[in-house]
Amino acid sequence: MRQKLYLWVEDYLFFPSFFQRIISFILLPLTFIYMLIIALKRASAKSIDFGIPVISIGNLIIGGSGKTPLTIELAKKYEDVAVILRGYGRESKGLYIISQKGEIKQSVKISGDEAMLLAKSLPNATVIVSEDRKKAILKAKELGCKIVFLDDGFSKYDINKFDVLIRPKIEPTNIFCIPSGGYREPKMAYSFADLELKEGVDFVRVVSFVREGEVLNVLPKNLLLLTAISKPKRLLEFLPKETIMEAFEDHHRFTQEELDTINANYSDYTIITTQKDFVKLKNLNIKNLILMDLSLEILEAKKLESIDTYINFYK
Repeated sequence: MRQKLYLWVEDYLFFPSFFQRIISFILLPLTFIYMLIIALKRASAKSIDFGIPVISIGNLIIGGSGKTPLTIELAKKYEDVAVILRGYGRESKGLYIISQKGEIKQSVKISGDEAMLLAKSLPNATVIVSEDRKKAILKAKELGCKIVFLDDGFSKYDINKFDVLIRPKIEPTNIFCIPSGGYREPKMAYSFADLELKEGVDFVRVVSFVREGEVLNVLPKNLLLLTAISKPKRLLEFLPKETIMEAFEDHHRFTQEELDTINANYSDYTIITTQKDFVKLKNLNIKNLILMDLSLEILEAKKLESIDTYINFYK
Protein backbone atom coordinates (compact mmCIF):
# COMPACT_ATOMS: atom_id res chain seq x y z
CA MET A 1 0.00 0.00 0.00
CA ARG A 2 2.81 2.40 0.92
CA GLN A 3 4.55 1.78 -2.42
CA LYS A 4 1.34 2.43 -4.38
CA LEU A 5 0.85 5.70 -2.50
CA TYR A 6 4.43 6.71 -3.26
CA LEU A 7 3.96 6.11 -7.01
CA TRP A 8 0.59 7.92 -6.90
CA VAL A 9 2.28 11.00 -5.42
CA GLU A 10 4.98 10.88 -8.11
CA ASP A 11 2.30 10.85 -10.83
CA TYR A 12 0.43 13.69 -9.11
CA LEU A 13 3.52 15.90 -8.95
CA PHE A 14 4.72 15.42 -12.53
CA PHE A 15 2.17 13.74 -14.82
CA PRO A 16 -1.22 14.04 -13.11
CA SER A 17 -4.48 12.43 -14.14
CA PHE A 18 -7.66 14.50 -14.42
CA PHE A 19 -8.58 13.79 -10.78
CA GLN A 20 -5.07 14.65 -9.61
CA ARG A 21 -5.21 17.94 -11.53
CA ILE A 22 -8.31 18.90 -9.55
CA ILE A 23 -6.38 18.36 -6.30
CA SER A 24 -3.52 20.40 -7.75
CA PHE A 25 -5.80 23.37 -8.46
CA ILE A 26 -7.38 23.17 -5.00
CA LEU A 27 -3.91 23.54 -3.45
CA LEU A 28 -2.93 26.57 -5.56
CA PRO A 29 -3.40 29.12 -2.71
CA LEU A 30 -0.72 27.26 -0.72
CA THR A 31 1.49 27.20 -3.80
CA PHE A 32 1.25 31.00 -4.18
CA ILE A 33 2.26 31.44 -0.52
CA TYR A 34 5.21 29.09 -1.07
CA MET A 35 6.29 30.99 -4.20
CA LEU A 36 6.10 34.31 -2.32
CA ILE A 37 8.37 32.93 0.41
CA ILE A 38 10.87 31.69 -2.20
CA ALA A 39 10.86 35.08 -3.95
CA LEU A 40 11.47 36.93 -0.66
CA LYS A 41 14.30 34.58 0.31
CA ARG A 42 16.00 35.07 -3.06
CA ALA A 43 15.56 38.86 -2.99
CA SER A 44 16.86 39.29 0.57
CA ALA A 45 19.84 36.90 0.39
CA LYS A 46 23.38 38.28 0.44
CA SER A 47 25.76 35.82 -1.15
CA ILE A 48 29.11 35.02 0.47
CA ASP A 49 32.24 34.48 -1.63
CA PHE A 50 34.38 31.83 0.07
CA GLY A 51 37.41 32.51 -2.12
CA ILE A 52 37.10 29.10 -3.73
CA PRO A 53 35.15 28.04 -6.85
CA VAL A 54 31.81 26.48 -5.87
CA ILE A 55 29.89 24.69 -8.63
CA SER A 56 26.30 23.80 -7.75
CA ILE A 57 24.61 20.90 -9.57
CA GLY A 58 20.86 21.27 -9.17
CA ASN A 59 17.43 20.97 -10.69
CA LEU A 60 14.11 22.75 -10.39
CA ILE A 61 11.95 19.69 -9.90
CA ILE A 62 11.68 17.52 -6.81
CA GLY A 63 13.73 14.36 -6.83
CA GLY A 64 16.27 12.88 -9.17
CA SER A 65 17.20 14.16 -12.59
CA GLY A 66 20.78 12.97 -12.88
CA LYS A 67 22.51 15.23 -10.35
CA THR A 68 24.67 12.49 -8.84
CA PRO A 69 25.99 10.99 -12.11
CA LEU A 70 26.58 14.49 -13.51
CA THR A 71 28.49 15.46 -10.36
CA ILE A 72 30.62 12.34 -10.75
CA GLU A 73 31.24 13.06 -14.44
CA LEU A 74 32.30 16.66 -13.77
CA ALA A 75 34.19 16.22 -10.50
CA LYS A 76 36.44 13.43 -11.78
CA LYS A 77 38.05 15.89 -14.23
CA TYR A 78 39.67 17.97 -11.48
CA GLU A 79 42.19 17.60 -8.66
CA ASP A 80 41.69 18.53 -4.98
CA VAL A 81 37.91 18.40 -5.29
CA ALA A 82 35.35 18.34 -2.48
CA VAL A 83 31.76 17.23 -3.04
CA ILE A 84 29.34 18.60 -0.47
CA LEU A 85 25.77 17.43 0.04
CA ARG A 86 23.14 17.35 2.74
CA GLY A 87 23.09 13.56 2.96
CA TYR A 88 19.39 12.72 2.68
CA GLY A 89 18.35 9.48 4.31
CA ARG A 90 21.34 9.27 6.67
CA GLU A 91 20.99 8.30 10.33
CA SER A 92 23.18 11.18 11.49
CA LYS A 93 23.11 14.92 11.90
CA GLY A 94 25.81 17.53 11.58
CA LEU A 95 29.00 17.61 9.53
CA TYR A 96 30.82 14.40 8.63
CA ILE A 97 33.77 13.75 6.32
CA ILE A 98 32.60 10.66 4.45
CA SER A 99 35.77 10.19 2.41
CA GLN A 100 39.07 12.00 2.07
CA LYS A 101 41.02 11.49 -1.14
CA GLY A 102 39.32 8.12 -1.61
CA GLU A 103 39.62 6.85 1.96
CA ILE A 104 36.13 5.93 3.19
CA LYS A 105 35.78 7.15 6.78
CA GLN A 106 32.11 6.49 7.59
CA SER A 107 29.39 3.88 7.08
CA VAL A 108 26.40 4.31 4.79
CA LYS A 109 24.23 4.89 7.87
CA ILE A 110 26.25 8.01 8.63
CA SER A 111 26.66 9.13 5.01
CA GLY A 112 23.37 8.30 3.29
CA ASP A 113 23.19 6.49 -0.03
CA GLU A 114 24.12 9.35 -2.38
CA ALA A 115 27.18 10.41 -0.39
CA MET A 116 28.48 6.84 -0.22
CA LEU A 117 27.99 6.38 -3.96
CA LEU A 118 29.90 9.61 -4.59
CA ALA A 119 32.68 8.54 -2.22
CA LYS A 120 33.10 5.18 -3.97
CA SER A 121 32.86 6.71 -7.46
CA LEU A 122 35.36 9.53 -6.85
CA PRO A 123 38.51 7.97 -5.36
CA ASN A 124 40.48 11.23 -5.66
CA ALA A 125 37.84 13.47 -4.08
CA THR A 126 36.72 14.41 -0.57
CA VAL A 127 33.02 13.94 0.22
CA ILE A 128 31.39 15.88 3.06
CA VAL A 129 27.80 15.77 4.33
CA SER A 130 26.30 18.65 6.27
CA GLU A 131 22.96 20.40 6.63
CA ASP A 132 24.95 23.65 6.79
CA ARG A 133 26.65 23.93 3.39
CA LYS A 134 28.63 27.02 4.45
CA LYS A 135 30.30 25.11 7.31
CA ALA A 136 31.08 22.30 4.89
CA ILE A 137 32.74 24.67 2.40
CA LEU A 138 34.94 26.05 5.18
CA LYS A 139 35.84 22.49 6.21
CA ALA A 140 36.72 21.65 2.58
CA LYS A 141 39.08 24.65 2.47
CA GLU A 142 40.60 23.57 5.78
CA LEU A 143 41.29 20.13 4.26
CA GLY A 144 43.11 21.73 1.32
CA CYS A 145 40.43 21.29 -1.33
CA LYS A 146 40.63 23.75 -4.24
CA ILE A 147 37.24 23.21 -5.91
CA VAL A 148 33.83 22.50 -4.37
CA PHE A 149 30.95 20.75 -6.08
CA LEU A 150 27.70 21.45 -4.25
CA ASP A 151 25.02 18.82 -4.72
CA ASP A 152 21.52 20.30 -4.99
CA GLY A 153 22.66 23.80 -4.07
CA PHE A 154 20.56 25.99 -6.37
CA SER A 155 18.38 27.21 -3.49
CA LYS A 156 21.40 28.25 -1.39
CA TYR A 157 21.11 31.90 -2.35
CA ASP A 158 23.59 33.04 0.31
CA ILE A 159 26.51 31.24 -1.36
CA ASN A 160 28.35 32.77 -4.29
CA LYS A 161 28.49 29.93 -6.80
CA PHE A 162 28.26 28.78 -10.42
CA ASP A 163 24.81 27.28 -10.90
CA VAL A 164 24.32 24.30 -13.22
CA LEU A 165 20.68 23.30 -13.68
CA ILE A 166 19.65 19.96 -15.18
CA ARG A 167 16.55 19.93 -17.33
CA PRO A 168 14.67 16.62 -17.73
CA LYS A 169 14.34 14.93 -21.10
CA ILE A 170 10.55 14.86 -20.73
CA GLU A 171 9.18 18.00 -19.13
CA PRO A 172 6.48 17.47 -16.46
CA THR A 173 2.96 18.23 -17.63
CA ASN A 174 2.30 19.71 -14.19
CA ILE A 175 4.07 23.10 -14.25
CA PHE A 176 3.12 24.24 -10.73
CA CYS A 177 5.37 24.54 -7.69
CA ILE A 178 4.81 22.44 -4.59
CA PRO A 179 2.35 21.47 -3.20
CA SER A 180 0.37 21.82 -6.45
CA GLY A 181 3.18 20.32 -8.53
CA GLY A 182 6.71 19.04 -8.56
CA TYR A 183 8.64 22.28 -9.16
CA ARG A 184 10.64 23.72 -6.27
CA GLU A 185 10.87 27.11 -8.00
CA PRO A 186 8.90 28.59 -10.91
CA LYS A 187 10.00 27.32 -14.31
CA MET A 188 11.29 30.79 -15.18
CA ALA A 189 14.12 30.18 -12.67
CA TYR A 190 16.01 28.30 -15.40
CA SER A 191 17.00 31.78 -16.58
CA PHE A 192 18.94 32.28 -13.32
CA ALA A 193 21.30 29.39 -14.05
CA ASP A 194 24.85 29.97 -15.27
CA LEU A 195 24.62 26.76 -17.29
CA GLU A 196 21.59 24.69 -18.29
CA LEU A 197 22.04 21.08 -19.40
CA LYS A 198 19.14 19.17 -20.91
CA GLU A 199 18.99 15.40 -20.96
CA GLY A 200 18.84 14.06 -24.50
CA VAL A 201 20.37 17.25 -25.92
CA ASP A 202 23.46 18.02 -23.85
CA PHE A 203 23.92 14.60 -22.27
CA VAL A 204 22.52 11.07 -22.42
CA ARG A 205 22.36 8.32 -19.85
CA VAL A 206 24.57 5.29 -20.40
CA VAL A 207 23.44 2.07 -18.74
CA SER A 208 25.35 -1.18 -18.36
CA PHE A 209 24.43 -4.29 -16.39
CA VAL A 210 26.89 -6.09 -14.12
CA ARG A 211 26.59 -9.34 -12.19
CA GLU A 212 29.46 -10.43 -9.92
CA GLY A 213 31.86 -8.18 -11.80
CA GLU A 214 30.85 -9.42 -15.24
CA VAL A 215 29.16 -7.13 -17.77
CA LEU A 216 26.01 -8.71 -19.19
CA ASN A 217 25.11 -8.26 -22.85
CA VAL A 218 21.82 -10.15 -22.46
CA LEU A 219 19.51 -9.86 -19.45
CA PRO A 220 17.72 -12.91 -18.04
CA LYS A 221 13.96 -13.29 -18.09
CA ASN A 222 11.77 -12.68 -15.03
CA LEU A 223 13.37 -9.45 -13.84
CA LEU A 224 12.35 -7.59 -10.68
CA LEU A 225 13.49 -3.97 -10.39
CA LEU A 226 14.06 -3.21 -6.72
CA THR A 227 14.77 0.45 -6.03
CA ALA A 228 14.35 3.39 -3.67
CA ILE A 229 15.11 6.36 -5.90
CA SER A 230 13.00 9.28 -6.99
CA LYS A 231 10.88 8.77 -10.11
CA PRO A 232 11.69 5.04 -10.36
CA LYS A 233 9.61 4.53 -13.50
CA ARG A 234 12.36 6.26 -15.51
CA LEU A 235 14.53 3.17 -15.02
CA LEU A 236 12.03 0.95 -16.84
CA GLU A 237 12.94 2.44 -20.23
CA PHE A 238 16.31 0.68 -19.98
CA LEU A 239 14.79 -2.70 -19.08
CA PRO A 240 12.65 -5.31 -20.89
CA LYS A 241 8.93 -4.53 -21.01
CA GLU A 242 8.11 -7.55 -18.88
CA THR A 243 10.14 -6.23 -15.93
CA ILE A 244 8.10 -5.75 -12.77
CA MET A 245 8.97 -3.19 -10.10
CA GLU A 246 9.04 -2.92 -6.32
CA ALA A 247 9.65 0.77 -5.61
CA PHE A 248 10.15 2.34 -2.19
CA GLU A 249 10.32 6.04 -1.30
CA ASP A 250 13.49 7.91 -2.17
CA HIS A 251 16.41 7.15 0.20
CA HIS A 252 14.48 4.33 1.88
CA ARG A 253 16.73 2.12 4.03
CA PHE A 254 15.96 -1.52 3.26
CA THR A 255 15.55 -4.02 6.09
CA GLN A 256 16.34 -7.73 6.06
CA GLU A 257 12.66 -8.43 6.73
CA GLU A 258 11.69 -6.58 3.53
CA LEU A 259 14.34 -8.47 1.59
CA ASP A 260 13.14 -11.81 2.98
CA THR A 261 9.59 -11.00 1.88
CA ILE A 262 10.76 -9.99 -1.59
CA ASN A 263 12.92 -13.12 -1.91
CA ALA A 264 9.93 -15.27 -0.92
CA ASN A 265 7.42 -13.52 -3.20
CA TYR A 266 9.75 -13.43 -6.22
CA SER A 267 11.76 -16.63 -5.81
CA ASP A 268 11.79 -17.20 -9.59
CA TYR A 269 12.97 -13.65 -10.40
CA THR A 270 16.37 -12.08 -10.83
CA ILE A 271 16.60 -8.84 -8.85
CA ILE A 272 18.07 -5.80 -10.57
CA THR A 273 18.92 -2.58 -8.74
CA THR A 274 20.95 0.63 -9.04
CA GLN A 275 24.38 1.41 -7.61
CA LYS A 276 22.74 3.96 -5.32
CA ASP A 277 20.46 1.25 -3.90
CA PHE A 278 23.26 -1.30 -3.71
CA VAL A 279 25.26 0.67 -1.13
CA LYS A 280 22.35 -0.05 1.25
CA LEU A 281 21.68 -3.62 0.08
CA LYS A 282 25.17 -5.12 -0.02
CA ASN A 283 25.23 -6.04 3.69
CA LEU A 284 21.82 -7.74 3.53
CA ASN A 285 21.04 -11.26 2.42
CA ILE A 286 20.12 -10.84 -1.23
CA LYS A 287 20.82 -13.38 -3.97
CA ASN A 288 20.95 -13.38 -7.74
CA LEU A 289 21.51 -9.62 -8.03
CA ILE A 290 22.27 -7.53 -11.12
CA LEU A 291 23.50 -3.94 -10.86
CA MET A 292 22.43 -1.15 -13.20
CA ASP A 293 25.50 1.02 -13.69
CA LEU A 294 24.09 4.46 -14.54
CA SER A 295 26.46 7.07 -15.93
CA LEU A 296 26.30 10.10 -18.22
CA GLU A 297 27.87 10.86 -21.56
CA ILE A 298 28.27 14.56 -22.29
CA LEU A 299 27.24 15.36 -25.87
CA GLU A 300 27.98 19.09 -25.83
CA ALA A 301 31.39 19.24 -24.15
CA LYS A 302 31.94 22.78 -25.39
CA LYS A 303 29.16 24.00 -23.09
CA LEU A 304 31.25 22.92 -20.11
CA GLU A 305 34.01 25.39 -20.97
CA SER A 306 32.16 28.03 -18.94
CA ILE A 307 32.85 25.95 -15.81
CA ASP A 308 36.59 26.02 -16.53
CA THR A 309 36.41 29.77 -17.10
CA TYR A 310 34.73 30.20 -13.71
CA ILE A 311 37.32 27.97 -11.95
CA ASN A 312 40.23 29.78 -13.60
CA PHE A 313 38.92 33.08 -12.25
CA TYR A 314 39.98 31.93 -8.76
CA LYS A 315 43.52 30.92 -9.75
